[in-house]
Amino acid sequence: MRSLVFIHRYAYGKTSRRALQLGRGPCFVRMGRFCKFGLQCLHLMLLPCGVPRRTPLLYASAFRELIIMSSPLILEIDQALATVTFNNPARANVLDLAMAQAFLAAIDKVASDTSVRALLITANGKQFCAGGDVNAFADPSRPLPQILEELLEPVHAAMAMISLLKIPVVCAINGPVGGGGIGLALCGDIVLAAESMKLRGGYSAIGLTPDVGGSWFVTRRAGAAKAKEIYLTNRAIPSAECLVCGLVDAVHPDAQLHEAARTLALQLAKGPAQAQARIKSLIEVAHHNTLRQHLEAERESMLASGDSDDGKEGIRSFIEKRAPKFN
Repeated sequence: MRSLVFIHRYAYGKTSRRALQLGRGPCFVRMGRFCKFGLQCLHLMLLPCGVPRRTPLLYASAFRELIIMSSPLILEIDQALATVTFNNPARANVLDLAMAQAFLAAIDKVASDTSVRALLITANGKQFCAGGDVNAFADPSRPLPQILEELLEPVHAAMAMISLLKIPVVCAINGPVGGGGIGLALCGDIVLAAESMKLRGGYSAIGLTPDVGGSWFVTRRAGAAKAKEIYLTNRAIPSAECLVCGLVDAVHPDAQLHEAARTLALQLAKGPAQAQARIKSLIEVAHHNTLRQHLEAERESMLASGDSDDGKEGIRSFIEKRAPKFN
């Protein structure tokens, strides 16, 4: 199914429904009955091109503003945590146009939702993302630059939006990743990987060059020398080596990765949001600041944090030997 459906929050007990469809192909949405108070029971019947297709039953808190469901991608917002899951395992979660457009829509939603305090990016299936759809690149009816530009426009817009997020971003790489999937896998503030994860550049093997921020993230995390090796040799880098060279921050057994990533992301979602945003900002500008400039930036950040409700609550909870309750 290529359609992307937005389901907006509505008041309990009202019969009005509002849905906005983006994407290709006709699609109809049928809402199910309500559950007990405080929960919305959303039962979707999606009919692309006249063929009925039932999605799983979704349970959402009354305060959950939006769920995005599509064939290539799922966005779920729960307990202030937004989880983006690439959901086309039959095609190795390939980064095709439908995936790129769905990813942009999901990140746009996350960026505009003030209730979201952390983002988790992961995938279903045995692979995280195999990269671009090389078969589509071979379309003889269109120039290759046109095909590439159409794909890069939405996915690069999404990556630029991620770079501006003030909330913590966690990536959980559940399996092999290559090509354009590398940028998607390494864009997190914290990156976890499954033991089965492997990373392979692949671009130069087909005469192309990196995109989706992959060469930027690899260089920042592992250094220029390692980035050149990865992208020039196309050698598959196993998870253990990725950990040693800093491409990922931790490696978990495959069966434990998603639980470890979700636990971490929920922990971050409960943290002091303003302090976390300031920490991210300080670390980003550290690459460009002189020491004196950075000391001044740290001074301003510390004073602002000390004057915040979260800063005061953090100090009180420390003195009172209890867990803090941040806003």
